Amino acid sequence: MIVYLADIITSLSNDDKVKVIILTGTGRGFSAGVDLTAAKSVFQGEVKDDSKDPVNQMERCKKPIIGAINGWAITAGFELALACDILIASTDAKFMDTHAKFGIFPSWGLSQKFSRLVGLNRARHAHLTSMPIDAQLAEKWGLVSQVVPPAELMKTANAIAETILKNNEHMVLNIKAVVNDGANVPLGEARRLEKERALASYKTMTPEAFAKMQQYIAGRRQAPSKL
Repeated sequence: MIVYLADIITSLSNDDKVKVIILTGTGRGFSAGVDLTAAKSVFQGEVKDDSKDPVNQMERCKKPIIGAINGWAITAGFELALACDILIASTDAKFMDTHAKFGIFPSWGLSQKFSRLVGLNRARHAHLTSMPIDAQLAEKWGLVSQVVPPAELMKTANAIAETILKNNEHMVLNIKAVVNDGANVPLGEARRLEKERALASYKTMTPEAFAKMQQYIAGRRQAPSKL
């Protein structure tokens, strides 16, 4: 599983025909994580190679990744979910961190990313108890942005992807990059990073880009008002 997913993500990231990636599980679960029967080879072997690390490759991926969580996302599966840019969940989704249960030290970002999303107290509660987090609680905590019935999950994921595709492709990639890069540094440094990239981007804007803005504004002014 580990090598296959890492290779697929790398390939999709480098494929110019691919604009948005949707990651979901087959069957009844998103991902049960690492096969514990092969734990020794994973934790003392493959995990050291970044090219075989799916979370590493997802974090490097230039394209937006939508995670459609259709069932259990356990430990490493939880970490795969957190490597997505947008997370939606079916009502059947559940997240659980079992690192403490099995004596495994987290290495794919769960101990750091989760607390930044939901707060330290909630994160510690989940990490130290190995409690399951159902879809409703995940939405309440801000872990996922939307919860839908199982039959609507992929339809919703595809609708989000289609909405992204309507936007400026170059800017979608740039905004994803600056949001993710800024999340890894203090706010002051992140603001400087945003400003630097913005000024560089402004220099490359074409007359066509400004004309498109004017067309958009003109269209809004001409649109009939709704009572």
